[in-house]
Amino acid sequence: MKAQLVLHQKAEQELYKLDRTVKAQFYDFSHRFRQNPQHNSLDLKPLKGESRIHRAKINQSYRALLTRTGTGPKGEENWLVVAVRHRKDVYEQLSVAINRISGEIEFVDLSVVGDSALQRAGIKLTPAEPDTGALAEEVSAPTGVQHESPVPLLIEHDSAALRDLGVAEPLIELSRAVTSSTELDQLLENAPLLSKDVLYGLAAGMSEEEVRTEITDRVAADGPVDTDDFDSALVRTTVTTVDESLQAIIEQGDFRAWKVFLHPTQERLVNRNYSGPARVSGGPGTGKTIVALHRVHHLAKQLEPGQDRPILLTTFTKNLTTDLHNRLSSLIEDPDLRKRIDIVHIDQLAARVLNENSSAGRGKKRIDERAATNELNDLLAELGEDRWSSVFLREEWEQVILGQSVTSRSDYFRARRAGRGQPLTRPERNQIWKIVEQLTTRLDKLGVETWAQAAERAARYETAHADQVQERLRQEGASANSEPDQHVDSSAKRLLSHRYSHIVVDEAQDLRPAHWTMLRAMVAPGTNDMFITGDTHQRIYDNQVALGALGINIRGRSSRLTLSYRTTREILSRALSVVSGEHFDDLDDDSDTLAGYRSVLHGPDPTVTGYDSWSEEIGALAGTLRTWLAELAISEHGIEQDPRGRIAVCVADREAVNQVMHYLSDEAGITCAELTKEGPRGDGQIHVGTMHRFKGIEYQRIAIVGVCSGTIPRESALERVREKDAARYQRELRKSRSLLFVAATRARDVLRISWHGQPSSFLMGMMPDECFSAELG
Repeated sequence: MKAQLVLHQKAEQELYKLDRTVKAQFYDFSHRFRQNPQHNSLDLKPLKGESRIHRAKINQSYRALLTRTGTGPKGEENWLVVAVRHRKDVYEQLSVAINRISGEIEFVDLSVVGDSALQRAGIKLTPAEPDTGALAEEVSAPTGVQHESPVPLLIEHDSAALRDLGVAEPLIELSRAVTSSTELDQLLENAPLLSKDVLYGLAAGMSEEEVRTEITDRVAADGPVDTDDFDSALVRTTVTTVDESLQAIIEQGDFRAWKVFLHPTQERLVNRNYSGPARVSGGPGTGKTIVALHRVHHLAKQLEPGQDRPILLTTFTKNLTTDLHNRLSSLIEDPDLRKRIDIVHIDQLAARVLNENSSAGRGKKRIDERAATNELNDLLAELGEDRWSSVFLREEWEQVILGQSVTSRSDYFRARRAGRGQPLTRPERNQIWKIVEQLTTRLDKLGVETWAQAAERAARYETAHADQVQERLRQEGASANSEPDQHVDSSAKRLLSHRYSHIVVDEAQDLRPAHWTMLRAMVAPGTNDMFITGDTHQRIYDNQVALGALGINIRGRSSRLTLSYRTTREILSRALSVVSGEHFDDLDDDSDTLAGYRSVLHGPDPTVTGYDSWSEEIGALAGTLRTWLAELAISEHGIEQDPRGRIAVCVADREAVNQVMHYLSDEAGITCAELTKEGPRGDGQIHVGTMHRFKGIEYQRIAIVGVCSGTIPRESALERVREKDAARYQRELRKSRSLLFVAATRARDVLRISWHGQPSSFLMGMMPDECFSAELG
């Protein structure tokens, strides 16, 4: 009799770590099992300690652990692979069950738990196969004098509470026996996700009610759970079909899969229907980008056949757009589905709109902020104007005048200036308006425009188009989401409908006001129109917005993610000290906070080290990188792997990028790839880039170098505004803090920070007080 075979997420993760030969043999095993699960070569047998778990031979050394989940429509047996491991690691004390809260199938393995915790809980492991007797002896209770046990870590939480929060039954008493973070890490290393999140949350100081609200309730099944119905439970469980596409992903290792893994607590945010624009916020590592990617996938699957309007996925920077494209390619296997998704960074989208509305050869060249500021400086010098800095005037022009599409002096007198800090009188606004008029005339004569001007013009074109669409719908009495007549050609359809069916925005905190106006006009208002993810603590560009004022009402449709699944507690606690005490907005005229933001991961403490000189600092960096490359080249199972793309060096500015890459390549013999707007340039072992280039991407290990006084924050930038504009000074400080915060939280496992001379004041919370005082002394 044939069988259907699928992989539990735990089994998939274990496969990532195995030798290529074993992976290939597993796929041969899968084929044989599907043809006949009772074939003699598979030696399928139930475990004595848990009859619902069977073990089957992959080869002489490795076993698949499986559980029967029912019968298919054609009478085929349905089996779920819950683990793939060496025979010496197959224990009888394994269990499979349906979680009473989530309704998912859970697999619990006590073989990773430390001896002392097992002893206190009265558990002794017994090997499942006869040739592992030595291992059983290792985990038996020690003899001799018994020392008094320390206080259990979770003593305040009784068994009933843990059961009610969703902790797997075999882990309840064990979790109440652990007495240290190390023991808890051992217990939860391969625990079901709900148990892991609940127990780490409680250990991190969350109350039982907080855990219930932020973790348990988010994954609770919609109705009653039958803990004996494995057919229904399989539908609620994250599984993967054993096929060639999965084989390709497993061959590339768990780092790629981790970058698109959706945590169960985030799934409801992805699949929910929203009556209008929705926003998801949260600190680094909480999965905002992954939620955005899965939201795109979910929406794409809902598109009706013949629906011509694609889904837009956009963000602020070009290199992050490249990363989103690569991740989405890993997530969505169907090429036809991928074709229905338009992935483009926001300025490129604005340029596309302008090109569509301009005659050939009549477009303007776009210039960056530095070039625009230089032109403004020249104009101010010619006018003898020194009341305002060029930076203040450029931002007033971009944030207020262009951001609100202000086209007349009288409108500028009435324009809101929330978040701008320095107040302006009516005569002062009049003078600023005159300067802006002269600047735009100057740029026009040169045949150039800024990206902010381009965004504002694109917003006006799209808004006018949206008004035309609404007028057509009014005349036809159709709904906003109705499609034009099928006999109309595609170019005419574009003129008769909104550009996109849905819009998903990642890193929303960095978009300009004009960008939001353009996006609002590109999709019809209504159900699931806009999905927005971002964190204003990570705002590294000075674009202040209030979405409600721009026609994007997110009130009542905002969610906040508080658990970090990427950054360890040790890295997180140091990074949070950088932004501690600062005020951050929530994109809607209110305050945002990282209160309750916690990590469920443990790792080594970040290292924060000072050196006498820059040459000494980058010399030590080279030594660290050699060690990291060697460590990542060999997995924990002794298997060779490619460490490229897993390690990065982060610096403050472009000049430091050149210096670091030159030293590593020419002096240390370490190949490098520079992080650019398009992503990594080259195939070097180590990625090197400025803090701005690390926005939205992650690495397993990161070294941040040159975090010195006067460099972070840049003293020259602060000096210009320290006395003249106190609000601007505070914004510059906050932006610099956010840059360092972003850089530090890009590390998944290991973070190293260094400086030479004097350390940045932002490092004060990362080092012991006496260390910081000594360095400053």
